Amino acid sequence: MKVTFIGMGVMGSAMATNLLHNGIDLTIWNRTKDKVESLINKGALYKESPHEAVKEADIVFTMLTGPEAVDEVALSENGFLQSMKNDALWIDSSTVNPSFSKKANQLAHNVGVRFVDAPVAGSKGPAQKGELVFLVGGEKTDINQIEHFLQYMGKKIIHVGPVSQGTSFKMVVNMMLASNMAAFAESMILGEQLGLSKDFLLETLPGMPVSAPFLQMKADKLKVQNDEEEFALKNMQKDLHLATLSAYEENAALKITNLMKEVYADAKVNGYGDLDFSSIYSFYKQLHRMEE
Repeated sequence: MKVTFIGMGVMGSAMATNLLHNGIDLTIWNRTKDKVESLINKGALYKESPHEAVKEADIVFTMLTGPEAVDEVALSENGFLQSMKNDALWIDSSTVNPSFSKKANQLAHNVGVRFVDAPVAGSKGPAQKGELVFLVGGEKTDINQIEHFLQYMGKKIIHVGPVSQGTSFKMVVNMMLASNMAAFAESMILGEQLGLSKDFLLETLPGMPVSAPFLQMKADKLKVQNDEEEFALKNMQKDLHLATLSAYEENAALKITNLMKEVYADAKVNGYGDLDFSSIYSFYKQLHRMEE
């Protein structure tokens, strides 16, 4: 089968690289060509437009920044969906809201294209190692067709349910991710203010029963003051916005998530948007220094 990958950001480029490493004959497209030179050198075929990239593809993966980007590249009047082959399969791994996945599925169906939503749990490191967890919504027969591709890029596939259920679960996962990181950062700030050393807190807190496992990795980054992006803070804020949008659509109240969305928005406005979302700790430190 001919495979195309659209979107070569931090995650997409790592995922595409793992497909190439496993012998997949891959066509790619990215808005900025110079960002994919390394993939071209590894054997990927670059096309100058998404339409050219998808027109012969049996399988198309997208990994874009959010619903606006997916809408522009795939679903708009000039989107690539119109150029896909009949009965081709589009897998969207972008983080979007569930109602958007339903819209994408319907528009794909209208032109004879099958659709699966398959966002991922994991950041830059797991993506590079092929250790992502795919949260998948779609028909079982479609998922069976792409299972080996997902295994090249990830360590686990969770078939959550029909189309949009993978996206729904990703909303829930990222709500917990953001809240846990912010709570950890606040706990660190208070602990230091009470006289506990930063090193002590970073060594002990992640191993406590109350801590989420991912915090050990983030603690290791904080030990060396490494805010380099693995999962950008601005994208976390975007995902929280999508969760609150979904809550509005479903008549649900998300008091903590709405608060967290504004905390991350404040950090983004103050220059932390392109850093890792664990830099929320550095943002809190900055606020504390300003208040002294």
